[in-house]
Amino acid sequence: MITIGVEEEYLLLDPDTCLPVPLSEQVRAAAGLGPVVEGTEVQPELLQAQVEIATPVCTGLEEVGGHLLRLRHVLGAAAERNGCLIAACGAAPYRTAVPVPVTPSARYLSMHSQAPQLVDEQLINGMHVHAAVPDQETGVAVLNRIGVWLPVLVAMSANSPLWDGGDTGFASWRTVIFDRWPVSGPPPRFASVADREERIRALLDTGVVADTGQLYWQARLSDRYPTVEVRCADVQLRADSAVMFAGIVRALVASAIRDEKAGAPLPVSTPELARAANWHAARHGLSGTLIDPSGQPRRAGDVLRMLLDHLKPALDETGDTREVTALTHRLLREGTPADQQRRALRRGGRSALVELITSETTAT
Repeated sequence: MITIGVEEEYLLLDPDTCLPVPLSEQVRAAAGLGPVVEGTEVQPELLQAQVEIATPVCTGLEEVGGHLLRLRHVLGAAAERNGCLIAACGAAPYRTAVPVPVTPSARYLSMHSQAPQLVDEQLINGMHVHAAVPDQETGVAVLNRIGVWLPVLVAMSANSPLWDGGDTGFASWRTVIFDRWPVSGPPPRFASVADREERIRALLDTGVVADTGQLYWQARLSDRYPTVEVRCADVQLRADSAVMFAGIVRALVASAIRDEKAGAPLPVSTPELARAANWHAARHGLSGTLIDPSGQPRRAGDVLRMLLDHLKPALDETGDTREVTALTHRLLREGTPADQQRRALRRGGRSALVELITSETTAT
């Protein structure tokens, strides 16, 4: 069975103003006081109003969900002890006039020197799913096969419609913000491991990209772990929604390995079509059409059914079919977290929005 791990990023917000507060160090220290959190599970992020968590390696979705709930609750309690709240939203709905300070590490300070405005506006939070692969050759093959499905995940996970107090018109504004970095967006296709290494080396040689950590493709091979890392999703309001995506990503990777071994032809795609499908998904979420893996526009619900049909053998093998299917149907019924944020803001203004994005983060 393919093992998985999940990383999530959260905002630290003032409970009254919904503004980001630079209390990451204090919250992480308070969270680390208890015996239920290991040192590597709660980490700093680029800006001091963000924290990141990483689950241990997991074999089942129930295990993933247990760790996410545990870490969200521990961080939530630590945040409250420091006068703030954690919020699992893909972008800060409101920002302060003075930029949030950068976390004082050499790497982050160098990034700020290179692109100060981009770093100041990096108040965005994602969810990264790591799925184990046996070797890099398999990892490259997986990346080449799952790319056509990434826009669907962008649409499903959309949780960042608001920015600077207004509606951006996008379901995932985080996707747009992230796409401003030199190397970002849909991953390229590589002919082989050697081709990948040569092209990455060429990027590093330009000096535009400081290290491989700045290869912000929506899916990539991890430098730290023997995994494919799918990082296109906004962080999810609810832990069980994150579990759904973990199950989907694992099944995508398993399906790609199966198809590669069977010699199935690669999905047909071009870089320009991939970017267009990604932009369309970020713009509309699940509110209209999506671009399906063949490049055709279809109703969002139909594309999600195509995804579940594609994943069914892999989901059946791990026993995840019922849970992933039920959560996907809930998503279609209730809408994306972006839809929920908009409804809360219309219903009760800023206070209702704060209540939604902070209470749902630690909901069981």
